[in-house]
Amino acid sequence: MPYRLNSLRWRARQVRRPARTGLAAKAVQLALAAALCAGCASTPLPPWVPAGERAPTGAMPQAIAAPADTRRNAAVELQTFATPPALSAPPRADSLGRTLAAPPHNPDNLDNPNNLDNLGNPDGPDGLHNPYSAAVAARFPAPSVRYSSPGLQTGRLNFTTPAESSAWLHRQAQAAVASGMAGAVISIGQTQRGKALEALVLARTGSTAPAALLSSGKPTVLLLGQNSPDEPAATEALLIIATELAQGLLQSALERINVLVLPQANPDAVGGAAANQDHLVLAHAETQAIAALVRDYRPAVVVDVREYDAGGRLPERFMDKFGAVEKFDALLQYATTPNTPELLTRAGEEWFRQPLLAALKSENLSAQWAYTNPADPADKKLAMGGAQPDTIRNVSALKNSIGLLLQSRGAGLGRLHIQRRVHTQVTALSSVLASTVLRAADLGQVRAFFDKEISAMACTGEATVLAAPVAAQYDLQVIDAVTGNDRLISVDWDSSLALIRQSVRSRPCGYWLASDASAAVRRLLLHGVQVLQAVESGAVLAESYRPANLAATLAAPTAAVTLVQGLLDVPRASYYVPLNQPLANLVIAALEPDTPFSFAAQQLVPNLQAVARVMALPVFKLQPVP
Repeated sequence: MPYRLNSLRWRARQVRRPARTGLAAKAVQLALAAALCAGCASTPLPPWVPAGERAPTGAMPQAIAAPADTRRNAAVELQTFATPPALSAPPRADSLGRTLAAPPHNPDNLDNPNNLDNLGNPDGPDGLHNPYSAAVAARFPAPSVRYSSPGLQTGRLNFTTPAESSAWLHRQAQAAVASGMAGAVISIGQTQRGKALEALVLARTGSTAPAALLSSGKPTVLLLGQNSPDEPAATEALLIIATELAQGLLQSALERINVLVLPQANPDAVGGAAANQDHLVLAHAETQAIAALVRDYRPAVVVDVREYDAGGRLPERFMDKFGAVEKFDALLQYATTPNTPELLTRAGEEWFRQPLLAALKSENLSAQWAYTNPADPADKKLAMGGAQPDTIRNVSALKNSIGLLLQSRGAGLGRLHIQRRVHTQVTALSSVLASTVLRAADLGQVRAFFDKEISAMACTGEATVLAAPVAAQYDLQVIDAVTGNDRLISVDWDSSLALIRQSVRSRPCGYWLASDASAAVRRLLLHGVQVLQAVESGAVLAESYRPANLAATLAAPTAAVTLVQGLLDVPRASYYVPLNQPLANLVIAALEPDTPFSFAAQQLVPNLQAVARVMALPVFKLQPVP
């Protein structure tokens, strides 16, 4: 039977409370109202059709059309994701239905580039400068609000420190408890340099323990900031959102959802970009702590809150390549990794991204798909957020959750335009929370459905092992570096909204791991994967991996492989990872060895002989690994 979602409509109930003063409160209220208005206009998802009954995928939009040679047998070779046009936001209205004008320009000119609160000191420790002409700077006026957090105080040259963040979170937890809610700051682990990693838990449940939140029946949202270093607006915005949830205008959202706030996921700034791409292998202490948090609380929505490089570093990479300035206040993307269920992708687009676009537009903020700019000055191709299952956004999809990336412009800009950057994040995050409130019941149904469907797919069908984005041409709006006017440039563009399936294999019943692959087992357990251990020796039908090039060494797991089927002797104390479990797609990403992101490639599986594809259900005795 097709799976049909309820077209539930719910508008957040405002808590009656004394009127608050302060511009930040007004901004949050407007952002939440805009998000709810956009959500009410959204289209419910179509009936779910099981994979075997679906018609071939239709043609891709012209803006991201694949080259002719990659579109042969498109139904087999391509996995596509939704690509609708940006929506126009409805006008904002007050409580009487009267149309509100756009927010006025800040009369105090808080984003003036001559103001120390907004400009990196060129002689200071950050070594930053103002990269913009006056005409370009005028394109980024300050918002009509003034946000306040430890790192946003006038005259500061540094942003909120871990100690200040911890104190702030503890105050919000205390305020939540005083209001009759459950609130606590939990330690989820330590960084590689020994700093505490802390998250704020807010809910209307008996306690903040994982079991209490799971039994509440409400979806949980994880807001994760500064997954990579030098992205300060993410942390400052999350501290403000934490305050509004605990004691402000977002408090009513906790009637329908639970929220985890982790403002500084990488306070040591170790690993650089590598830490952001470590959410599958979990080589860093920070990503291990995050994985354990996700395993225990099982968030339905995970938001990676970041900033993108907007030209504050030397050399100015985008300017040097294109002679223009990047214009967008926000870059957005949901999960686009192979084996993501189609309905989960549509939910990310229709339930979250479309309302996000409307909410940002209502605040005169611009948005675009997330993209990256290669460091090579000769490489002018721009690439959307990748398809590899190693970012928190994509790993979340393999755990049957909505994974979102929200980037404000600003990495490398120091304090330049910091209030506008924070306003962008507050607006976007308020929209995500409102969308989760609106779709609370639907999200629970989606999670339960995919947990069951993916578990039932063991031993049947196919799974994509490796995929690549589709090369295309894309028309990108930019700002002329001299005049400050908009102009359009045509760029080479790798689109992750349609993937070329480079390697496809039958879906096994599970994977066998040798006893010396215990490091891989520990990482799988951190993700919440069920792993079994052989209590007795036995044998099972399996496909073993062999190097395609006989001259290659077995210790080169990312080389091309061939599969050899036969009976596999299973020693006592070796491991079996079944695929009849909800995280089966994550297991496939981790244990198929011939990819750059696999456990074998990262040497958690010692060699190709230590892993095999089990093609029939084992009959020997197994017990769970605790």
